[in-house]
Amino acid sequence: MCSAERIDGKLISQKIHEETLEESKKLKEKHNLQPGLVVVLIGEDPASQVYVNMKEKKSKELGFYSEKIVLNKEATMDEVLTLIHKLNNDPRVHGILVQSPPPPQIDEEKVIESIDPKKDVDCFHAENVGKMLIGKTDGFYPCTPYGVMKLLEYSDINPSGKHAVIIGRSNIVGKPMMSLLVQKAKGANATVTVCHSRTPNIPELARQADIVVAAIGKPEFVTADMVKEGAVVIDVGINRVEDATRKRGYRLVGDVAFDEVSKKASKITPVPGGVGPMTIAMLMQNAVKACKMQNGITD
Repeated sequence: MCSAERIDGKLISQKIHEETLEESKKLKEKHNLQPGLVVVLIGEDPASQVYVNMKEKKSKELGFYSEKIVLNKEATMDEVLTLIHKLNNDPRVHGILVQSPPPPQIDEEKVIESIDPKKDVDCFHAENVGKMLIGKTDGFYPCTPYGVMKLLEYSDINPSGKHAVIIGRSNIVGKPMMSLLVQKAKGANATVTVCHSRTPNIPELARQADIVVAAIGKPEFVTADMVKEGAVVIDVGINRVEDATRKRGYRLVGDVAFDEVSKKASKITPVPGGVGPMTIAMLMQNAVKACKMQNGITD
């Protein structure tokens, strides 16, 4: 029986933030440039506010030009598109992020497609998704899957020749995760299986995996009997489950039953403190990359 090593996303994300801070300082000193990131929040959803505030705080710590714009929850599509047009044309702004999900009257797909692909630091625009799929590096990678790739890299886990099973096929995690792992590139070259709600034999496929990436949005879905001895398990999920013993009335769990799976896995990410911190770290890296690309800087 294994006793899994925890992959510490907090520690690895801090190392990446230190690299980003150095790049930000270099841009200021050598080119008199400041990476600019604007986060747009429509309405005042409490969970979204927490995420937006974390992003704003971190970007300021890294020396970015940072702005948070909060629109009324009754905002119209025209108001949102007008704002994005303004940000697309603002030279101080290198990255634009519209916090998801927006209120029901807002067409999220139209919002994404209205963002200049050069400023699409979330990598949701079809142009950047297409570049990622064919292996081009002059766009962006989605922050959460990119964060998973960095967790593997910093933990000396080489996916090359390994069988990776991704549980979940969302546009935010599952599909781009597949694309990044399968690339003919350093730190990739995996054989990838994607499971989803219509896959009839998920446990059987998961047991074949050297690397399991759980991103299905179901609390503790992946159990010990679904994981082979010594597998690497990456838990992307974050779910609230009721817990009367906790002061706040709930606890956070991932898509993996951590206690039992950690007895079989060789390495595993905890929730919280695993993939979550990496998402913001990669967003900041994308903002620096956007600043460089928009100013023709290659060093």
